[in-house]
Amino acid sequence: MSYRVTLIPGDGIGPEVTNAARLVAAATGVTIDWEIAEAGEKAIASEGTPLPDSVLESIRRNRVALKGPITTPIGSGFRSVNVALRQQLDLYASVRPARAIAGEGTRFPETDLVVVREATEGLYSGVEHWVDRDHTAAESVNVVTRKASDRIVRFAFELARREKRKRVTAVHKANILKTTGGLFQTAFREMAPRYPDIPSDERLIDNMCMQLVKKPEEYDVIVTTNLFGDILSDLCAGLAGGLGVAPGALYGENLAVFEPVHGSAPKYAGQDKADPVAEILCVERMLRHLGETEAADRVFRAVWETIAEKKVVTYDLALPGYTQRPVTPSSCSAMAGEIARKVPIVNPEAPLPRPWAVGHAQDPHLEG
Repeated sequence: MSYRVTLIPGDGIGPEVTNAARLVAAATGVTIDWEIAEAGEKAIASEGTPLPDSVLESIRRNRVALKGPITTPIGSGFRSVNVALRQQLDLYASVRPARAIAGEGTRFPETDLVVVREATEGLYSGVEHWVDRDHTAAESVNVVTRKASDRIVRFAFELARREKRKRVTAVHKANILKTTGGLFQTAFREMAPRYPDIPSDERLIDNMCMQLVKKPEEYDVIVTTNLFGDILSDLCAGLAGGLGVAPGALYGENLAVFEPVHGSAPKYAGQDKADPVAEILCVERMLRHLGETEAADRVFRAVWETIAEKKVVTYDLALPGYTQRPVTPSSCSAMAGEIARKVPIVNPEAPLPRPWAVGHAQDPHLEG
């Protein structure tokens, strides 16, 4: 069976890591017809807008997309393409797993959790303005609705049930943000009893940050609002080894877009040194979404073994913190080539190597 998938190469290192991901995808034997759709800086040059309608139409038509990172200017410039994409396609569930995979030097080798983030509203709603004509004061509106809160909480519980995970934790700040945080809290408290087989609890955002750096192994599925989810997913990526190994996915009604958690890193563009793992693991998640479980297992196993061997890894995975012996860094394309070489020959059912191997006995992978 073949699949038609929208490919958004992105900005900065985006074209390099998406090329790496395509190489690994081809090694699985699954036939994918990539439909290229440009967004971001290149689209501005050719279309006059960072998010052309043709990109949205392609995703709606194909229902599945693989996306590279896209630059978001800080302070000024065009609005975030990432935010606009989520809102216009109603990609409401951002799923960001954090699995300790970076190597024996990973500080929290038992980390295996997933952040489920509401991705269409909150403080990323884009409702903000200047208060005065002199631009000395500004306001942003934190939009939280019951509909969006209900569906993201339901999504988190359904993911936990499907993945046989042990707990769902809601994160909010309802003690201070009594209306917006309180609305999200109420939605969680009223939804939780519908899933009596899944234990649940709550944490305030500040306390959650502390708990995660003390005992991340105690948490499994974290569901939260947009801004908090953005922050926590980066924190959890750090626990698991860094943004270079952190994949992500966005889900809407019959739509799925797979993208790494990291940014476009423009200063590294064209140098062939960026870590391709996050984008490659987006291919793993995409294959699971398409029902190609065996191919996805092979991709995950090939990534894991390549990192475990520490023979062909990019600079971030060759740092002293992630290996106990000197390693000469390899290029992005070389690491992708090594992973692709392994895909057809690995045994995805064998125990994962290294004592830092983690994962649930039922299924060490996330199906999203």
